[in-house]
Amino acid sequence: MPTEIVTTDDLREFKIELLQELKKMLKEHHGQPAKKWLKSYEVRELLGISPGTLQNLRVNGTLPYTKIHGSMFYDYEDIKQMMKENQPKTLSSFDRFR
Repeated sequence: MPTEIVTTDDLREFKIELLQELKKMLKEHHGQPAKKWLKSYEVRELLGISPGTLQNLRVNGTLPYTKIHGSMFYDYEDIKQMMKENQPKTLSSFDRFR
């Protein structure tokens, strides 16, 4: 079995290639998960909410889901839409003093 020596230049080149690949992946996904469908634990982690809060979002119809063999799946686009629809409306300084 032949021996191959790895030099610091080889490591530096590998680091540059790895960073370029990571930057490319981040640009392609714009910070979004790579998956379209997320499981409950992923949604809770993404939103920083408890299992009970996620259940409330399902029950009151705020967040659509799909149930397959007992597992809940959520469309990432539905999560984004829910977040957008539930943003508080800001009042202009004129409206605050009416």
